[in-house]
Amino acid sequence: MIDKLIDKIIELQNPTCVGLDTDFNYLPDEMRQDITTFEDASERIAEFNMNVIDKVCDIVPAVKVQIAYYEMYGVAGLRAFEYTVNYARGRGMIVIADCKRNDIGSTAGCYSKAYLSKTDVGGKKLKAFPTDMLTVNGYLGFDGIKPFVEDIKAHDKSIFALVKTSNPSSGEFQNLKLENGKYVYEYMGELVSKWGEDTIGKYGYSDVGAVVGATHPEEAARLRAQLPHTFFLIPGYGAQGGSAQMLKVCFDNRGLGGVVNSSRGIICAYKNPQYSGMSYSEAARAACIDMQQDLAGVIGKMGR
Repeated sequence: MIDKLIDKIIELQNPTCVGLDTDFNYLPDEMRQDITTFEDASERIAEFNMNVIDKVCDIVPAVKVQIAYYEMYGVAGLRAFEYTVNYARGRGMIVIADCKRNDIGSTAGCYSKAYLSKTDVGGKKLKAFPTDMLTVNGYLGFDGIKPFVEDIKAHDKSIFALVKTSNPSSGEFQNLKLENGKYVYEYMGELVSKWGEDTIGKYGYSDVGAVVGATHPEEAARLRAQLPHTFFLIPGYGAQGGSAQMLKVCFDNRGLGGVVNSSRGIICAYKNPQYSGMSYSEAARAACIDMQQDLAGVIGKMGR
């Protein structure tokens, strides 16, 4: 699936994904009126997402849907998550489910079936959430990752394992030094590379990718040098403080190697004076174009 994502990145000359971290309070005032139930709120969130997807699907290769923003609305929120996933895929976009799943082997296998595979019900194999990619947490070790790796091989999917995250306190654990002198995040990167070594595609990147935050360029540069076959999912651009110049180190000399996520900077762009007078979906499109141009200015032509 990483090859398919890279194909779209090259086709659109755009290494970005829109983060649909859609809090109800991000919606315009008129969409939040007369809402009193989770069901009502979730329907409006799905409507908001649909209109954003319609406006950006021809210029952006992927969306990242953060499930926490849907779980907080209960079952109704999960229906909005499912609708958003299906709608984005129907519009030709690659869908990354941002769920950061992990557990012991058998339970991890259940999570993997939910997002990457199928579940056996009465002799039928049924899909729960038909996403293309999933974020996972590898800090429980390989037995918690193995089911995901097996499923991406069997079903042409991909995963992104947390390696160096974008949050300010990530260094409390990830930047600890081991006895061999390596940082914890570097060792995790080595494991991620090993887990994906037999899934490397035509562009030289494996289907086991890494989450590497734009807000930590020094660590990102070290990881890119150490992990030439690992594709990065790069959060932290825009609202979290990451810039195009900071994340340039995540890419190879072909302008490939990562996909950059922006959430609030896109879905809340209509609140920015820069996009005054636009609808929320028009502002989202304009912000996507500005982001693409910003990245192209430092990365250059993709696939060269």
